[in-house]
Amino acid sequence: MTARSSSPDSATSPVLLRGDIDGIALLSLNRPQARNTLSEATLAALHDQFASIARDNQVRAVVISHNGSAFCAGHDMKEMTAHRSDPDRGRNYFKALMERCSALMLSIQKLPQPVIAAVEGVATAAGCQLVATCDLAVASETARFSTPGVHIGLFCSTPMVALSRNVSNKPAMEMLLTGDMISAADAHRIGLVNRVVTAGKASEHALELARQIASKSMLTVKLGKQAFYRQRELNLADAYKLTIDVMVDNMLARDAEEGLNAFIEKRDPIWEDR
Repeated sequence: MTARSSSPDSATSPVLLRGDIDGIALLSLNRPQARNTLSEATLAALHDQFASIARDNQVRAVVISHNGSAFCAGHDMKEMTAHRSDPDRGRNYFKALMERCSALMLSIQKLPQPVIAAVEGVATAAGCQLVATCDLAVASETARFSTPGVHIGLFCSTPMVALSRNVSNKPAMEMLLTGDMISAADAHRIGLVNRVVTAGKASEHALELARQIASKSMLTVKLGKQAFYRQRELNLADAYKLTIDVMVDNMLARDAEEGLNAFIEKRDPIWEDR
């Protein structure tokens, strides 16, 4: 394993840790004292890492975990509130911050590699948005989730985008309108997370899932992830038109030919990711 860090939150404490093992990038939010809020430094560090990972053909999957009791408690309210004294009462700062966060969420979706959240603690507001944005999520049985903005007069509008694309309307609206915390079991029931595991085991199970995905042809995984998000925004007929073209391109790829031959010959395929 190799370990890296980026964007220090202080002279001694990086806000984001990275370790690589078996072709999997392990990112760990590292502001436990601030409940891993998405500070400006944290957003920058995540952006830099995803930009690097997108160019790295050696990385086949990504796991996002955390240090401390909270996975991520959303935006850093102290940073935001400090800009109330700006001449425009913070309008330009708030807009730039939301744009930066939204760009980060979009970069996760556009990343060629699948991204898995490993959640042991609470994930609230933009932290819940981060979980919903990841392609997959594994939660500890003690994890909890909420979009609590209504409690402080601030509707979780940007987290709503990812949340409403993960779960159906009524569970999403209940979370958004009440701000109530939901359990890992309820998050699984409504489709916010894929699996609920024993406390302390979320990262282990997420890594196991990442290894399973990493064993596949990464060309195939990349094509599939791109097509999944593209077709979801289309009407039914256009979705089929798009995925027909994707299937044809995929069938002509070397790895699909190898995979079909391996299936017929009853042997394991040898992927070349092309």
